Amino acid sequence: MIDINGLTKRYGDKTAVDGLSFTVEPGRVTGFLGPNGAGKSTTMRMVLGLDRPDAGSVTVNGRGYVGLPRPMRELGALLDARAVHPGRTARDHLLCLAQTNGISGDRVDEVLRMVGLESVARKRAGTFSLGMSQRLGIAVALLGDPKVLMFDEPVNGLDPEGIKWIRELMRGLAAEDRTVLVSSHLMSEMALTADHLIIIGKGKLIADIGIGEFVRQGSGVLVRADDHELLARHLSEAGAAVRPGTDGALIVTGLEARDIGKVALTAGVALSELTPQRSLEQAYMDLTRDSIEFQASVA
Repeated sequence: MIDINGLTKRYGDKTAVDGLSFTVEPGRVTGFLGPNGAGKSTTMRMVLGLDRPDAGSVTVNGRGYVGLPRPMRELGALLDARAVHPGRTARDHLLCLAQTNGISGDRVDEVLRMVGLESVARKRAGTFSLGMSQRLGIAVALLGDPKVLMFDEPVNGLDPEGIKWIRELMRGLAAEDRTVLVSSHLMSEMALTADHLIIIGKGKLIADIGIGEFVRQGSGVLVRADDHELLARHLSEAGAAVRPGTDGALIVTGLEARDIGKVALTAGVALSELTPQRSLEQAYMDLTRDSIEFQASVA
């Protein structure tokens, strides 16, 4: 379990993490989401003791991570897959880490097999592709057979087979009652992988919710009608939230498709499309719209 309580981190006059509190429970994959600059990486660095918080606390299985005699046995993490001496072989990199944490050489060979790098164990890390580096970073996280794991953008650089493999790996680890926290910008992968979501924006907690409930809350219905203005007025009077979509369509939340059809019938408005939409990506975009630091215009 990872328990974060009132965590705050400032860099000069910028507050990267602002009074953040949440708990990552074992037995499920928790997705850690937020726009660029939201404070995700800073939070993960503070969990590992790489950054010191200005306020608040972090515990891993009830203890502070800093000062543990064999930290890799408690928490395994992938933050930067390229943080490897380029002249060191994959096996030597893992062996050095293993020796400082009381881990056997047999375990080094085991994790190399687990991540599919056994055949390149003697190759220098500086020659690795991004995908191979990601696999090596995952091997580092697994090395101590920890009960708590954190992954920052673990599918970055992986091919489709590798993406499927890491997805199944994370779900398998959670099934063993381990605590798994994964940060990603790929909503399609989060929809297939995560059981629970922690969403932050501008350093603050926005949502702490099961993924199914989050998608249900953020779902809507795409509606096209002959007179969308008249229909929008009647839907609003019926208690729905209505916003414009593309090409004159309406996105309606707060009413099911069947009820929207009844409102349209009462209003005498003919419908040309009535499509329920349940998208994690759209729900996330709607929730974090006000937390995006850099907004680009579309040509």
